[in-house]
Amino acid sequence: MKLLFVAAFALFVLSTFDKADSSAYDKIVAHSRIRARKEGPNVCALQQVMGTKKKYFSTCRNWYQGAICGKKATVLYECCPGYMKMEGMRGCPAVAPIDHVYGTLGLVKATSTQNYADISKLRPEIEGSGSYTFFAPSNEAWELLDETVRSALVSNVNIELYNALHYHMANKRLLTKDLRNGMTVTSMYNDLGLQINHYSNGVVTVNCARIIYGNQVATNGVVHVIDRVISSVGNTIQDVIDVDDDLTTLSDMAQRAGLSDKLGQPGHYTLFAPTNEAFDSLGGDVLERLQSDPEVLKALVSFHLLDSVQCSEAIMAGTSYETLEGNNIEIGCDGESLTVNGIKMVRKKDIVTTNGVIHLIDQVLMPDSAKQVMELIGTSQSTFGDMVSELGLSAAMRPEAEYTLLAPLNVAFSDEVMSMDQRMLKLILESHILKNKVVLGQLYNGQRLETIGGKLLRVFIYRTAVCIENSCLIRGSKEGSNGALHLMRTFLKPAEKNMFEILTENGGFKIFLSLMEAADLTDLLKQEGDFTLFAPTDKAFTGISERDLALLKGDINALRTILLYHINNGIFIGGGLETGVTNLLKTLQGSNIKVMHANNTMQVNSVQVPESDIMATNGVIHFVKQVLYPGDIPVGSQDLLMLLKRLISYMQIKYIAGFRYQEIPLTFMKRIITHVIQEVPDVTKVTRVIETKPSVTKVTRVIEAKPSVTKVTRVIEAKPSVTKVTRVIDSDPTITKVTRVVSGPQYSVRTGTTNINLEGTDLSEISSHDVNPNFDAESLTRIIQGDGSRRTSSRRVVAGNRRRGRD
Repeated sequence: MKLLFVAAFALFVLSTFDKADSSAYDKIVAHSRIRARKEGPNVCALQQVMGTKKKYFSTCRNWYQGAICGKKATVLYECCPGYMKMEGMRGCPAVAPIDHVYGTLGLVKATSTQNYADISKLRPEIEGSGSYTFFAPSNEAWELLDETVRSALVSNVNIELYNALHYHMANKRLLTKDLRNGMTVTSMYNDLGLQINHYSNGVVTVNCARIIYGNQVATNGVVHVIDRVISSVGNTIQDVIDVDDDLTTLSDMAQRAGLSDKLGQPGHYTLFAPTNEAFDSLGGDVLERLQSDPEVLKALVSFHLLDSVQCSEAIMAGTSYETLEGNNIEIGCDGESLTVNGIKMVRKKDIVTTNGVIHLIDQVLMPDSAKQVMELIGTSQSTFGDMVSELGLSAAMRPEAEYTLLAPLNVAFSDEVMSMDQRMLKLILESHILKNKVVLGQLYNGQRLETIGGKLLRVFIYRTAVCIENSCLIRGSKEGSNGALHLMRTFLKPAEKNMFEILTENGGFKIFLSLMEAADLTDLLKQEGDFTLFAPTDKAFTGISERDLALLKGDINALRTILLYHINNGIFIGGGLETGVTNLLKTLQGSNIKVMHANNTMQVNSVQVPESDIMATNGVIHFVKQVLYPGDIPVGSQDLLMLLKRLISYMQIKYIAGFRYQEIPLTFMKRIITHVIQEVPDVTKVTRVIETKPSVTKVTRVIEAKPSVTKVTRVIEAKPSVTKVTRVIDSDPTITKVTRVVSGPQYSVRTGTTNINLEGTDLSEISSHDVNPNFDAESLTRIIQGDGSRRTSSRRVVAGNRRRGRD
């Protein structure tokens, strides 16, 4: 038992090592053997491109597609390499006899090479002792060789043909598993190198010639049959483009871009080389722009260069490859033709160099990084590009400035949009052009982007989407030399009004707004912020009475619980929700609502949302036709329960007698306080003093803004004019007597008492005549106001009877 286990384990280890040592070529052959197992032992299934003699050990992709390079392929069954048929027996049961290299050439049907070995006197060498690898051209390969070249080789048998055959040989036995990708094998002709490439699809090439039948072991080496005659290689890519008269523009651009030296260094490159004619087709203006910017020029040349060797025979289907510029191009095939990005543009292929391969193309590959922003617009956004040009927006974009295009797809331009007034359409499109260059990686949640029209657009980042206002980006963003382009699903609708203004102007939310007012939550719809509101329309309250409304408004905690369950903190638009799953959004009330989005429709708690993504300056509104209620909150009143059952049909509401709603802290509210401030912006006080003898004038001028008020106080100071007046003010019990004496040749004296009421009298107007000059108006005022607490009654007294007399 132990011996059986040890033997099984040893077999497992050996098989593991064998698989680890196998190559892509060996695996493809093994798969071909499996596909043909019904045909008998050691039979391989191959695909032959219809109309050609090309046969391939095919990949799974090509096998199930039944095509190679876009052309239909038929299935052939042949003996796997190293095996032979036997008459009367099924499959390929016999192992091919082992012979020296010369004899093996006949065994693999490379008879032309065998014949040329005879002519060139190579036969004795490959029949003798040694260990060789012979990359033998097939008979068809010799037929494909230019007649002039073949004749020149044969006519000079002692030198050219012998050297040519020696270049197909290595002085070492190398099986396909030994032929590593990127390796250089030293040939037997002047030690010149053979460039080996081993691809993941099982194709192995030697100087871009494909091995079509490999690993035929000989006594003194191994023979691999290849599909073309190869020629010696001694030049680099730089050497080739420098001397080719049809590649002078490319050579000049490579020099200016600082890449010429790189093309001369050791490496493994593929250069898609545009001809002079290809560059001329761009036009003088474009060429001048490209050559004036070193960075753009470097990007352009690098976009034609791969950091790997891609021989045409290894291309069996379209495959994407990264260029040295950083972006990808697709290399494919269409029958015998090589394609780049789906276009037949290769004029000459497989110019092999010591550091790679060159394919000549008749078109310039323009990377996005070398394009102006308007050149980034593709076919799926062509209508946007046309309208931007027609309405004059592209002409207004300065070449030296940077922009970002938010381009809606062609399907967004409906008949309604196209029939719109051009001025209105121009305003809409202005909201799709940003003032600055913003690439995809620079967008972040809450970011504000300014358009050329002066509007600000908000950015929302979700798990699976990046959105700007109501529209989300789709795959295909590009970066150009002076801008960027992002593809949008729909037109952008920048917000202009807050939630309260939108609902008020709509007119279909009167009941909801009245309830918000009763709950003292109206300011929430007006304040700044980022909210999502599922707003119930008036239809959601169909059949509600004034009594019902009073019931709702009677318990403010219950009302707030219901209303705040309709509002979320954060902006969630339809395109930003993950499709096919339930999105849980936490409400301001505290419970979660369940939102689903699929096929451009939205549901919240299984309630259909008839209209969504109405953008507001403080959030987004989705209309609903039912009132929403948190399923984890019971109702404690029978009356309220009956009312809610009439309004809410999508769920069963729990009832717990006596349940009381908790107060919800309104921490999310920003109280709006209005202060009316009457400013006195800049008050300038000017005091003007005029001094004269005997008067001094002081002027104070006060200048105020809105309304303009000018106050002028004029004070005139001088020695007061002395008026001689004697007034005696008498009050109980004080009696003031005033005696007036009139002098003249005759006089009379009259005595009497007159009461004078001075209450409210302006004493500043009192004057005195012929009295004591030191008794001024100020002294009089002081005497009168000495006791302001009591009323003063005044009498005027004239003493004595009037008497007449003479001196």
